[in-house]
Amino acid sequence: MNWNSRDRGNRKSHHPAQPLARSHMPGTFAISLRQYTGDRSVRIPADRGPSQSLRGFDPDYRNIVDYIVRITYRIWETENRDVEYIGECYAPDSIVYDDYGLQSGSRKIIDDTFHTTGAFPDIILDAEDVIWGGDDQIGFHTSHLTRIIGTNTRPSRYGASTGRRVHVPVIANCVALENDIFLEHVLYNTSAMLRQLGIELWPEAERLAADPPHGWPRSDTVWRDLRKAASPDRPISVTDPVAGFDPDQFSRRVHHSIWNGDVGALDWAYVPDFEFEGTTGRTFAGRRPYRSYVAEIRECFPDLDLQVDEVYWMGNDSDGWLISTRWSAEGTHESGGHFGDATGTECQIWGITQCQVKNGRIRKEWQLFNEFDLMMQISRDRHG
Repeated sequence: MNWNSRDRGNRKSHHPAQPLARSHMPGTFAISLRQYTGDRSVRIPADRGPSQSLRGFDPDYRNIVDYIVRITYRIWETENRDVEYIGECYAPDSIVYDDYGLQSGSRKIIDDTFHTTGAFPDIILDAEDVIWGGDDQIGFHTSHLTRIIGTNTRPSRYGASTGRRVHVPVIANCVALENDIFLEHVLYNTSAMLRQLGIELWPEAERLAADPPHGWPRSDTVWRDLRKAASPDRPISVTDPVAGFDPDQFSRRVHHSIWNGDVGALDWAYVPDFEFEGTTGRTFAGRRPYRSYVAEIRECFPDLDLQVDEVYWMGNDSDGWLISTRWSAEGTHESGGHFGDATGTECQIWGITQCQVKNGRIRKEWQLFNEFDLMMQISRDRHG
């Protein structure tokens, strides 16, 4: 098979994505970014790690981490950029849920990527971690934390070039089979990028709410599908309980407790000086600023109701754990504060959290959610 000219019309559909089971979670870090790049001084190492069964994938890839890192490098990097390669590693009927809504089909992804690389000609996407589960039968689920770095030297959908440099974390949760990513939940941290470009967030949110980008606002059907895609009918910790530390049970309990009103969970779930990086440039260390952050959000949405949609992980008690949690919430903008005077807007909020856990406590956490889209939802009702 010529992998650079696959027949897109004859490629089979893999929808819907199948949820993972406990048996699909790697119990070691033998195939991981920390093994792949070591101290991260080399982006693409000569030794790409252990061989893994990748039925239907381009035989040049060694394992799922190698696949995720190298397709990103090939598509985005300046010297050998190959944006059209997206057509070879995204299914023709791919479904992508991003900050704005639903994007369908690989051609749309290609066009959006050309737009971004055009606005940031020197852009790179530097991998910081890949949490994965699954196999080449049920599908590989990957949570890719990467850093977008680039200079805005040409116009974009947000206006004229600013000449400013951006440096923002992004998380993309993908499901792939037979060399095709066919489902993705991705948060580009648009609010952080716009702020670094020197663009005022609320005026820009108002402008785009009046002249919305493709996919926005989401329909009720898209919102429902975003939440349930790849989600198990019942949590793994319920259908397949284990003795000892359970990453699924742990993550669900932490998210449900803290974000639905019980911040006391911070005391048993986090080490005192844990490191946090989040949406729109939020960075801090320790429990006290985390309490303030949660209070900031819940003040605006007193009825916030969060659910965990998917959890997968890698690791063990000795080496520690890497956990990816995709979650979603609904809440009514009932009070002033961080998001301005109350509008009564019934809002959709969704996010992805990655964390490092050792001895049953979180040491580092990265969390992104659709904050700029949330501002657009509020702006639509405030000025609509």
